[in-house]
Amino acid sequence: MNESNPTAAIVVIGNEILSGRTQDTNVRYLARRLAELGIALREVRMIPDEREVIAGTVNALRAAYDYVFTTGGIGPTHDDITSESIAAAFGVPWEPHPEAWALLSKHYPPGEFNAARQRMATMPRGAELIPNPISVAPGFAIGNVFVMAGVPRIMQAMFEALVPRLRRGTPILQKAVHARGLIEGRLAEGLAAIQARYPELDIGSYPYYRESGSGVAVVAKGTDQKAIDAALEEVAALIESLGTSPIPGEPPL
Repeated sequence: MNESNPTAAIVVIGNEILSGRTQDTNVRYLARRLAELGIALREVRMIPDEREVIAGTVNALRAAYDYVFTTGGIGPTHDDITSESIAAAFGVPWEPHPEAWALLSKHYPPGEFNAARQRMATMPRGAELIPNPISVAPGFAIGNVFVMAGVPRIMQAMFEALVPRLRRGTPILQKAVHARGLIEGRLAEGLAAIQARYPELDIGSYPYYRESGSGVAVVAKGTDQKAIDAALEEVAALIESLGTSPIPGEPPL
């Protein structure tokens, strides 16, 4: 991977994720978009709605990576404590944000901008708003931390709104080849040798299981398309040497 690429971590916040009640889809979207922007995703954490855990996690990750993206916990209910927890992480007051307050008070009919909704306009001092074209209530950025909604459609809109602020690197590309009926263990030794010849790439093998049959997919990821193509040519040759036909691309769902 290109060492000049910015690095990032994602923090998924919410008891509903950890309980299994809600399935997270935001990580997949963010991982794909970050790769396209040349931002290397290094870590993903899923944590509960607990102030100390949120603050500690954000502080650890913002010190380790160029960018931290959080999803979830900025709504109007009692368990939406991401905003106040991040204020604690930065050691700043959690207070009404004048721009967000004006935006939301104008959005709701008279008398409906109640105490619960006012929480969505209360942010760490110094926060900059991330626009929300879907449901108005904004996310925010403070330092290198970007705080977004958990609802996928809103999160995606927020992320696209903040993209112009982000420093980009060389796009991170990936390409796959797969083989039906092949057991991963048979590839292991040869695949390790290929990885050693292409240290600038991340090469991984991933078994799959379908009603139509099982097999293994090999994915090469990096910033050099020529190196990716060359490595996968060697992977295809390895698969053929094991008596199986390589198939370009990911296995069908």
